[in-house]
Amino acid sequence: MIVIRKAERADAAAIAHVHVESWRTTYAGIVPDAYLESLDEAARAKAWESLVETNDCLVAARDGHVVGFITGGAIREPVEECDAELYAIYLLAEAQRARIGAGLLRELVRLLRQKGFRSMAVWVLEKNPSKNFYIRTGAHHAATKDIVIGGLTLLEEAFAWPDLAQITFPAITA
Repeated sequence: MIVIRKAERADAAAIAHVHVESWRTTYAGIVPDAYLESLDEAARAKAWESLVETNDCLVAARDGHVVGFITGGAIREPVEECDAELYAIYLLAEAQRARIGAGLLRELVRLLRQKGFRSMAVWVLEKNPSKNFYIRTGAHHAATKDIVIGGLTLLEEAFAWPDLAQITFPAITA
């Protein structure tokens, strides 16, 4: 059974593990291997200790083990008229395609709407195969920009949901 809950400081190491592992599986062949190999879970865990306290951050746990997370808040860089941003959503490879991401997105949207946010954007690498998830939930392509990761210039795309109340959520299964 999947439980989605607010992340706590004690989840930082588990979040860092999901973050690093999903980068390594999702971005293999997209981001330079040396960069992916250099990702440091301990350093990321330190950063997540404070991030879970300053951002809306949720985790998805299966049998008590964190298998995914999502975080978001106020928009950091203008994208259309969006006032909120999905900063990150990552799942371990074995937790993907089980509607867990949809459950995380649903709960983040609920939190953002409670805070008065009306719309949201997300930035994703152009070659990330998971970007279709955003399209399936009703986001549209809104912008592009270059980003440098590991010395390689890549294209990043913004997708926008102009109305958080209109996001389409597939059914959740575990």
